[in-house]
Amino acid sequence: MAESSAPVPVVANDPLPPLQELGATSAPLKSAAYFIGDQCKEFNEDFMLCKNENRDPAHCLAEGRKVTRCAADVLNKLRAACVQEFEAHWNCLEWNNQYYYACRKEERPLNACAFTKLGYKKEIPGSPEGKTPIHLIERPYFKRQQK
Repeated sequence: MAESSAPVPVVANDPLPPLQELGATSAPLKSAAYFIGDQCKEFNEDFMLCKNENRDPAHCLAEGRKVTRCAADVLNKLRAACVQEFEAHWNCLEWNNQYYYACRKEERPLNACAFTKLGYKKEIPGSPEGKTPIHLIERPYFKRQQK
């Protein structure tokens, strides 16, 4: 008899099936952070609302799993569509103490790939209206310094 592939409803007292961790260090997560924030915004907001309701970690397991699955999906899509650009950017972050400003040159091709191939967008919260977003500035004032 074939197994059913229908999704199993989550019931409060049922144990949750195992979920693989993202399997990414801080550099790939930081490289994909804006895309994860854009694509997983609703799941993140639900999780944060749940955490504000109750500080018990078990209370929000289902919402946390949705956030993790969404982030894993974004990372997998970036790896599939933009592997070279993604690796170049997160390797730059890894070697430059996780500073975005030091990796703008590598960030531009990643953004272009994610925008065109995946339809992602990048909006930085709190950016002033009518000003060029920092990740689009061609000649930034702050640059890496030789020490």
